[in-house]
Amino acid sequence: MIERARNFIVEVKAELGKAQWPWDFREKGLKRYKEISDSTVVVVVAMLLLGGYVAIFDLISVNLVGFLTAL
Repeated sequence: MIERARNFIVEVKAELGKAQWPWDFREKGLKRYKEISDSTVVVVVAMLLLGGYVAIFDLISVNLVGFLTAL
C-alpha cells in the first residue's frame, strides 16, 4: 500500500514537471504573473460586455412585453 502511494506521488511530480505553467519562473515580482493578469483582464472585459448585452436585451424585452400586453 505504501509503495503504491509512493509511486503515485512520483508519477504526479513527473506529470507536473511536464506541465506548462502560465507564469515565468525567471521573472521577479508582478511581472512573473503577466500572462495570468492579462488573461484575467480579457475575461473581465468579456463578462462586462456580455452582461451589458444581456441587460440591454432584457430591458428591451420587458418593455416590449409590457407594451404588447397593454394593448
